[in-house]
Amino acid sequence: MSHSPVDQFENFPPFKSLAIKVVAFDALWHEVRLLLPMNEHNVNPGGTMFGGAMAALADPIAALACASYFPTHEIWTKKLALDFIRPGTGDLQLLFQFPSDAVEQIASTLKEHGRARHTFEYGFYQKDGSLCCQISSVVALRLPAAGSDRLGFRNKT
Repeated sequence: MSHSPVDQFENFPPFKSLAIKVVAFDALWHEVRLLLPMNEHNVNPGGTMFGGAMAALADPIAALACASYFPTHEIWTKKLALDFIRPGTGDLQLLFQFPSDAVEQIASTLKEHGRARHTFEYGFYQKDGSLCCQISSVVALRLPAAGSDRLGFRNKT
């Protein structure tokens, strides 16, 4: 079984039922594009993309990105807000970009306070490139407490 980042995304249990496809993945998370297909499992009664499917895909993305940079820390989504700008009328593409200065900002805050929060902004786009849904995700990071078995998105090795 392959353990490529693409396979890990497409087979990540919370994403498997969404039938997502990786369109683009940069190992440094500079740009990640995920296709959320419109299908019978995520269409709402109005015939547009179910917001719950969008939220399920959006939720762990920023935390997973942070886990790649801070593998020894507990990391989780502290707050997730979706602003549904217009209905998703077909397949949607989630575009996440890790800001170039975010790692330095987070590391500095962790060093100073032992914990950090960082807000990431990303979105879902329709085929024509128009923004369908703006996402704001606040990610929390901290070193695990002594003896803690809580892993969050921390590497399990």
